[in-house]
Amino acid sequence: MKLRVVRRTAGADAGLLGTGLHPVLRRVYAARGVRSASDLDNSLERLLPVGTLEGVDAAVELLLAHRERRVLVIGDFDADGATSSALVVRSLRACGFAHADFLVPNRFEFGYGLTPQIVALAAQRFPSLIVTVDNGISSNAGVAAARERGIEVLITDHHLPGSEAPAANVIVNPNFGSGGFASRALAGVGVAFYVMAALRRRSDSLGLTPAGAPAVAGWLDLVALGTVADLVPLDANNRVLVSQGLKRIRAGRCVPGILELLAIAGRATGSVIAEDLAFAVAPRLNAAGRIDDMNVGIQCLLTDDEGEARALAVRLDELNRERRSIEAKMQQEALAAVRRLRDPGPEAATRHGVCLFDEGWHQGVVGLVASRVKDRVRRPVVAFAAAEGGMLRGSARSVTGIHIRDVFDAIAARHPDMISRFGGHAMAAGLTLERAQLDRFARAFDAEVQRWSAGASADAIETDGELQPQEIALATAEALRAGGPWGQAFPEPSFDGVFRVRTARVIGAKHLKLWVEVPDSGRSYDAIAFNHVEPGSGFVPPADRVRLIYRLSINDYQGERRLQLLVDHVLPEA
Repeated sequence: MKLRVVRRTAGADAGLLGTGLHPVLRRVYAARGVRSASDLDNSLERLLPVGTLEGVDAAVELLLAHRERRVLVIGDFDADGATSSALVVRSLRACGFAHADFLVPNRFEFGYGLTPQIVALAAQRFPSLIVTVDNGISSNAGVAAARERGIEVLITDHHLPGSEAPAANVIVNPNFGSGGFASRALAGVGVAFYVMAALRRRSDSLGLTPAGAPAVAGWLDLVALGTVADLVPLDANNRVLVSQGLKRIRAGRCVPGILELLAIAGRATGSVIAEDLAFAVAPRLNAAGRIDDMNVGIQCLLTDDEGEARALAVRLDELNRERRSIEAKMQQEALAAVRRLRDPGPEAATRHGVCLFDEGWHQGVVGLVASRVKDRVRRPVVAFAAAEGGMLRGSARSVTGIHIRDVFDAIAARHPDMISRFGGHAMAAGLTLERAQLDRFARAFDAEVQRWSAGASADAIETDGELQPQEIALATAEALRAGGPWGQAFPEPSFDGVFRVRTARVIGAKHLKLWVEVPDSGRSYDAIAFNHVEPGSGFVPPADRVRLIYRLSINDYQGERRLQLLVDHVLPEA
């Protein structure tokens, strides 16, 4: 597939004049719809009012009714679920819930969400109330099982609901109900934050909060981590949550577990940005849920003991190394399968959605493999692993313009007997089906993606245009770094331009190290393209002149800060 560069339309930035912003940053902001300095205000006062999220008042009354009884928090097994679990448990205990605890069973044994099996396990602790975080909106059977046992259920979730809602006592989900809340992009931890903030306000008004209890806003570091990790759109409300969380982390006022995870990843706490959470902290936290179970991750975020946090962070780092090894092997196998699809044959030119399965693949890593392969082939990918009982569990990643959860919904409508269960977002989703249905599903998936493809732009790469040689500078990189948080729907600035390649070599078996020059300018730059060379494929040096899609980065080595271009794509000059 030939990639094409599409430059974002900058629009007017007159409203940003006089702000002292770097001219490049002004252009970048304008291309993202920022029209005035007030749009850049990320203070807590700009946060949408807690009471405007539908269901929070009912959730508070339900929680208070169980204040003296046992409340069990059941979360998802990723970073959003872990931060949500830690936030809710911390907040409940701070509000005087002496019997608040959490349960996140091994997903390979119990599956995703509030399943009847998890309810049976939870019932052994005799809870009067189950609170789901970052899951539950699709758990009809699990909620029914809990209610049959006399356990009340509060669902806090942000995933898209199905056609029939579970019979929980209360549901809080910005994508459920009347949809009147102005930020439907909240992550699971964002929803949990709103519920806990409302609870704290009510607890304070009733005089129930123990003296000296920390404020819920004191855990915005957890909210920032979960929000960034879950790749939800960074709308104005989420940018406030992330900005305020980052501010707390930079000041060292955050849970010890985050500090230790940053330290073990070699990231400086005082200058942490959203990218550090996304690429250094979140993968280590996610590794627990992918390889083992998320209990170690949640404990790392719950403990206030620095020594315990450090030991748990070391364990998470070990799990992440194991995850990377497993993923690398699976990725090579998956890309080999994709190459076979690309070989001349009747289906090579018509494959719109790619399904991959290998008997030996690990359930916890198929999502990462789907993501890596999607980046290579630039079309939706579902990667499957074998599960118990002759089932397959798949994880899907999509491209702009193809809502992958809606694709699954359409397939389920056309073929009611095919998919056992599914759920997710526009860009990522999961599903379970019988192994015997795989070939049939692959054909249906390909056909449904094809229906969506007319509106998709998988072959397009958006950039913020070309920089003048004098703008490719350390000062520009520093201004852009400080201008975040960047993330989903508020993307990190990237640029394109023609460069002359002076030197090119492979480092670390798969990374392309370059020294490039803007033609006829006399200005040369250090550049690196991570994961650009497929191991074993043989190195083919780039042409003398190429078009680079790149981001400006700061390489801080032994106290010296230098500009470096992070190259996302190396394209022909024309």
